[in-house]
Amino acid sequence: MGPALSADDSVLNEIVVTSHRREQPRFLHAGNIDLIDQSLLNRVQHQHIHELMSRAAGVWIVRGSGQEHQTAIRSPVLSGAGSCGGFLYLEDGIPVRPAGFCTVNQLIEVGSELARSIEVIRGPGNALFGSNALHGVVNVLMPVPGASAAPHIALEAGANDFVRVRAAVPFQEQASWLATVVYADDGGFRDDSGYRQGKVHVKRGWSLSDGDIIFGVSATDLQQDSAGFIFGKDAYKDPLLNRSNPTPNAFRDVRSQRLYAIYTRSFPRFDLDVRPYLRHSDMRFMHHQVAGQPVEDNGHASAGFISALTFSTANQRTTVGFDVEWGVADVKQFQAAPAQGPPRQRETRPAGMHYDYEVDSVGGALYLQSDYSVGERLSLSGGIRLEYLQYDYRNRMLSGNTRDDGTACGFGGCLYSRPADRKDDFTNLAPNIAVSFSLSADTQLYASIGRGFRAPQTTELYRLQNGQQISDLDSEHIDSVETGLRTNRPGWSAEIALFYMHKRDSVFRDTDGFNVSGGRSRHRGVELSADWQISDAWDLSANASYARHTYDFTLVTGRGENFFAGRDIDTAPRILGGIELRFAPSERVRFGMQWTTIGKYYIDAENRFQYPGHALVHFRIGIGLLPGFDLNLRLNNIADEAVADRADFGAGDYRYLPGRGREIFVEFRYSPSGGR
Repeated sequence: MGPALSADDSVLNEIVVTSHRREQPRFLHAGNIDLIDQSLLNRVQHQHIHELMSRAAGVWIVRGSGQEHQTAIRSPVLSGAGSCGGFLYLEDGIPVRPAGFCTVNQLIEVGSELARSIEVIRGPGNALFGSNALHGVVNVLMPVPGASAAPHIALEAGANDFVRVRAAVPFQEQASWLATVVYADDGGFRDDSGYRQGKVHVKRGWSLSDGDIIFGVSATDLQQDSAGFIFGKDAYKDPLLNRSNPTPNAFRDVRSQRLYAIYTRSFPRFDLDVRPYLRHSDMRFMHHQVAGQPVEDNGHASAGFISALTFSTANQRTTVGFDVEWGVADVKQFQAAPAQGPPRQRETRPAGMHYDYEVDSVGGALYLQSDYSVGERLSLSGGIRLEYLQYDYRNRMLSGNTRDDGTACGFGGCLYSRPADRKDDFTNLAPNIAVSFSLSADTQLYASIGRGFRAPQTTELYRLQNGQQISDLDSEHIDSVETGLRTNRPGWSAEIALFYMHKRDSVFRDTDGFNVSGGRSRHRGVELSADWQISDAWDLSANASYARHTYDFTLVTGRGENFFAGRDIDTAPRILGGIELRFAPSERVRFGMQWTTIGKYYIDAENRFQYPGHALVHFRIGIGLLPGFDLNLRLNNIADEAVADRADFGAGDYRYLPGRGREIFVEFRYSPSGGR
């Protein structure tokens, strides 16, 4: 990635840090990477991460109840067995959770509303990224003290009794510390739903031993009343059903805390970057879509550090590093009363404790990533990562699939099965290689080959069902080939990427309902993004992707869904896209209109049932009332379209998470620096 390129070229004006844990021009990154910068974050002012990530090509964050979500990055929406851990989420380059303790709602624990920028890599990353960097990497970069800080205080109110307060202090520039906070209270657009959420991030910087050190603290708290699926074909179109909540007692409470430091220092022959961290989280929620509606409590405490030594010459840069991590997690699941329904359901889902276990984990990784310039136009890069992860599982109640008092369930045993104490370990090797060629000072062609991996998650190994006593799983691997072209010229920029990925050893439920490895899938498509400064007042941005995600194995289960090679994976729209037109006739007035679309997709593995897709239009106005004071108005879903945020087919029926109708939000914001 060419140090030989001139640093003062006009195309080198967009800075990203994800690919090498240090700032570098995007033009020098041999692969795809999307940057959602501070100006875009300020314009969108998202309440849910779904609203923001629709601006990235090939990315779909499905909006669930309240702050819940599911992610698709060069992938279908991953759900069911094996769905967790397909994406690596980072905060300032540090994994948000331990490698084996994922949650599909992981972005709840990240302060994206407070971020200074967010970077997205589609597909597996380079050697700096470890387990879970399978389909994509999301790095949320939090604000730092200094001139780039944007102090402000804002109050927002809107539909469904929504109220939100945001603030960043101190107001003076060049302070050595910075604190940002957001608190939101949403009444919910469905019956007995809503949430109360707070997030805070604090940073303090010092000079230390000829280097710089920044301490960061992040904390989040969510208390949510959840709403489940509604049932029946096209139920989301019914104005009464789409506001109803069949699970009024459902809830999700999430708390997380992270403390970390970033120490950087330049030596005569190399640069050092060390990031130690401590993390903790607790989650309590009801499995409201499961018969008996058991309540799960889970949490983790973890610590570790990531490190990088970078050696640079005129035409080469090599980074070597060592990462280590320790964690302990626990899971409990309790059901207050017997399940209702047919005799089998009542008998196999008894009241009492279902799971109570603890897992210690230890992991470490060695990696090397090197970039070499061959002349002024051609550059090569390559790397390799070796990672080891071990689990020590301890069951804190009776093993087997009995009731918690040891008595047997009828119909062949209880649904919930608890394996005996055991240890598991996984070793993975992931290489990557890339080449980039500068066609001109502002146009780059690149190609890359890489591998991503995901060690089995603890819930897949130890939270078993149907009498399974051992879950003998392998790590998932995905091999990726990608080529792309990007250009950044005065007034406009564009990028196109073509990719092919093959994933193997995916986790799924077999004919016995056991968690097993051996699933395979293929993923291929094209992604486009463009920005055009039409005039001083008008600019346009667009993104689009066409992709197919198909099964690469056949299995007739005899129970549940059947899988057939070549058929589309469920919840995998082939088309995603959006266009945003902005108009700023003066410095104090700005307008924006966004159109987004999600194509039709199958909602079952056998491709018998479909959701037709939808398109939505949103509108935004910003007005500078007085110096430092702004009024922002957002109107979502202008046409009040009846849509489903997610559609599915299960238990013999259509089921939907209905989307929000027309909503308006108004925010008053004060910025002492006058920035927006």
